[in-house]
Amino acid sequence: MQGVIKSYDPVTGDGIVVRDTDLAEHDLAPDALAGSLFRMLRQGQRVRFELDSEGRATGLELGSEVDMGTPVFHAHAEPAPETA
Repeated sequence: MQGVIKSYDPVTGDGIVVRDTDLAEHDLAPDALAGSLFRMLRQGQRVRFELDSEGRATGLELGSEVDMGTPVFHAHAEPAPETA
């Protein structure tokens, strides 16, 4: 799954990730960062994750717009036509 970190407390390890597909919010599992490159998360950070048996986000990995298939928005795209 793919999503964005909504909140994270580095002291307690509590946090919430919002899934891209339906904007569902999932708490981070206690072991969410175990074995990953992450030592800390920031609000708005894109991640890939799995859900554990209790519906908590775990196995967080780095995410980016490129590897997540996020639609491309062209800077020089034509403006949408105005409707009357």
